[in-house]
Amino acid sequence: MTGIKMSFSAFLVVLILLTGCSVGKKYQRPQITAPPEFRSAPAGTTSAASLADEKWFQVFKDPQLQELVRKALVNNYDLREAVARVEASRAQLGITRADQLPTITSSAGVTTERFASTGSFPIPQGAKQTRTFGEVGLNLLSFELDIWGRLRMATEASRAELLSSEETQRAVVTTLVSDVATAYFHLLELDSELEIAKRTLASREDSLRLIKSRESVGVASTLDVRQAEQLVEVAGEAIPAIEQNITQTENQIRLLMGESPAPITRNLSLIQQEQPPSLPVGLPSALLERRPDIRAAEQNLIASNALIGVARAAYFPQISLTGLLGFQSNQLSSLFTGQNKTWQFAPQIAQPIFTGGRLRSNVKFAEAEQKIALVQYERSIQTAFREVSDSLVQYEKVRDVRGRQEKLVGTLQDRSRLSYVRYRGGVDTLLNALDADRDLFDAELRLAQLRRDELVTVVQLYRALGGGWQ
Repeated sequence: MTGIKMSFSAFLVVLILLTGCSVGKKYQRPQITAPPEFRSAPAGTTSAASLADEKWFQVFKDPQLQELVRKALVNNYDLREAVARVEASRAQLGITRADQLPTITSSAGVTTERFASTGSFPIPQGAKQTRTFGEVGLNLLSFELDIWGRLRMATEASRAELLSSEETQRAVVTTLVSDVATAYFHLLELDSELEIAKRTLASREDSLRLIKSRESVGVASTLDVRQAEQLVEVAGEAIPAIEQNITQTENQIRLLMGESPAPITRNLSLIQQEQPPSLPVGLPSALLERRPDIRAAEQNLIASNALIGVARAAYFPQISLTGLLGFQSNQLSSLFTGQNKTWQFAPQIAQPIFTGGRLRSNVKFAEAEQKIALVQYERSIQTAFREVSDSLVQYEKVRDVRGRQEKLVGTLQDRSRLSYVRYRGGVDTLLNALDADRDLFDAELRLAQLRRDELVTVVQLYRALGGGWQ
């Protein structure tokens, strides 16, 4: 008997030692060589500080835009779906982690039997016709000893998937903030276009009345009238198209906010929007820790690495335990006495013998999935570097073009004014005045678009640097 106890104790010691074993490889972050600085970064902008460290409401200071973003962060459908996916991943982690723990259930039952007295089987004098059995017990359902780390690695994979879903949620927040800001700036640009079109239409209608009055006295020709009418119709035609775009953009913003189509209140105009005084970009190496899409890709890589260990563990024996501890008695009054105690302990070992190559294929499949996750992780990093560089060069060039366009608009305004003065004075033709008016209209529309693009490049840079989700 003593030998049996010693053998059982030795068996438990061996199991405890083996439980620390694992056939999976510990995750190590791949070596990524980050450039010393972002391409196209202006001198003095590469430092530890970054524009992305600012909260979104510190970057976009229009009160109305801030209100739109706040509503979108509460009601947006994509973000609500991302939150639900995080909750699902958290629940899945709880399910997977529970497999590492034993499942114990309790049971109790009472059975009453009544025996019939017949001629063939009479009940003896004084015997009871009914008999009651009772049982109470704790059942240890099949509990796997995680000797090879299969369950631990499955839990690690689920935990990484949870973290990935949380990072994906943050990436959705970043995208949502930038989408709302971009749409809002586009809406303000359309407002500018509409104001320019209406002002130009009024000016051209005044010119048309002037030309018609000159025609009535024989100073202007019918051709002059038709040319002036053409410009009036061009300006008038632009207004409905701009109004259509305004309504559609408002509907787009409402959808981002999870609301039905409705007008959007504006506060500051396009030229009143405040831009950050500087655009520090930070260090490229910090981008790996800041951008949520990169962090989500790394968590996917961690999960796929753990799943390789899960697949490899299937080659080894699976040891599970089942047991029962309780009381059974045919008399309820003596159910819990020592002599009615019952127990059962049943260890089981299952070893794959022949699976037709399934286990090997599972390992190869998990390794292929890990390679895919590695490629996606590396690609997300290089994509981030490219997006930051693209945003930097776009901001620099758009800003330069916008400055030149402002000078061009000032020149064309002066040209248009002088052309009409010369025409009224009879020293120049109407054609030069109309050409100047047409060029000015196109240049003013282009300037409004460049002002919008300059604001949007700040939004794009902020998003590329990983800002907006804090």
